[in-house]
Amino acid sequence: MSTNAPLPSIFITGAAAGIGRAVAERFVQAGWFVGLFDVDEAGVQALQARWGAERCVAVRLDVSSPDDWRAALATFSTATGGRLDVLFNNAGIAVTSPFEEADLQRHLRLIDINLKGLVIGCHTAFALLSQTPGSRVINMCSASALYGQPELGTYSATKAAVRSLTEALDIEWQRHGIRVVDVLPLFVNTAMVTNEVSRMKTVKLLGVRLGPDDVAATVWRLATARAAGLPVHSMVGWQTKLFALLSKLSPDFMNRWVTARMAGY
Repeated sequence: MSTNAPLPSIFITGAAAGIGRAVAERFVQAGWFVGLFDVDEAGVQALQARWGAERCVAVRLDVSSPDDWRAALATFSTATGGRLDVLFNNAGIAVTSPFEEADLQRHLRLIDINLKGLVIGCHTAFALLSQTPGSRVINMCSASALYGQPELGTYSATKAAVRSLTEALDIEWQRHGIRVVDVLPLFVNTAMVTNEVSRMKTVKLLGVRLGPDDVAATVWRLATARAAGLPVHSMVGWQTKLFALLSKLSPDFMNRWVTARMAGY
């Protein structure tokens, strides 16, 4: 592992597969130093073996654990000489079912990972971010933050919270030179969608039209474009952009009606 690396660096949660892996591959190919963090330790270590320890570091991280975050950031800081250019909060899970039918512990675990994990990450990484000029936080949000989705209620709630936290921190942290933005795709062809979310009628109606590389391209743009021109929210894909526009233009009852009909309610 190289120390005091002069390379720009990115810390990625949920890096072993799906969007996290696609983002990691995009950045490592561009010459960045990449931090690969996931509860799937074998998965991130396989990526490190493929790309080389001089280009990335791989550590197990449960994002709901403050101790895990502190240890992961310490390892990352040693590898980069204290530099953290981009924190990509990507780790997330979903619960897809009528709200009352899902076990309560599944709802609580989702909140722990999707929201609590992001809060811990931002708070714990602040020291490194604040000492890295031009640093950025990119949070993985979702089109479900635009209006609460039936059978995806707790997931939608966490993503709405992520959206609000992104807005607040982008204002607060401007005095530290840190931009905080988020990415909002609709359905992305990942294991989470295939194994969990695809059972929704909305997915069958709209289809899955985005891949991890589509999101990775947006993350790359947000990480490398001029900070002053970055939007706080970036919609990925034409469907998400259309729903965002309708959400702004349509009365609340219309948003509710369209959402209910697409979900089969």
